[in-house]
Amino acid sequence: MSLQAYHKAQRSAESPRDTEYRLFAQVTQALIEANKQGRTNLPQFVDALDWNRRLWSALATDCAAQGNGLPDALKAQIISLSLWVSRFSSDAAGSDESLEPLIDVNRSIMAGLSQKP
Repeated sequence: MSLQAYHKAQRSAESPRDTEYRLFAQVTQALIEANKQGRTNLPQFVDALDWNRRLWSALATDCAAQGNGLPDALKAQIISLSLWVSRFSSDAAGSDESLEPLIDVNRSIMAGLSQKP
């Protein structure tokens, strides 16, 4: 079996929670690499910030959608974090600010996703 077929089979067997964890792990790794390199590789830096911002925007959009089954308080917290991520990312893109706060937030979400309900 090819590696691509293996990955496809793995993704189809994942729970939504596992998929979210995997996506957060990939985005967070991109942020870590961008933070290490700094602005010496500006395209990588901007791409990592944009990918993270798009992830959080998608989460906020999902939380705002009618029929989302999450508790209202949790949805509000996710939307609030999404707004903060957007503001912080804009600030970080135009300054020498570290991406550690974004990385820390993502790691906290990953820790929550790794706990089985």
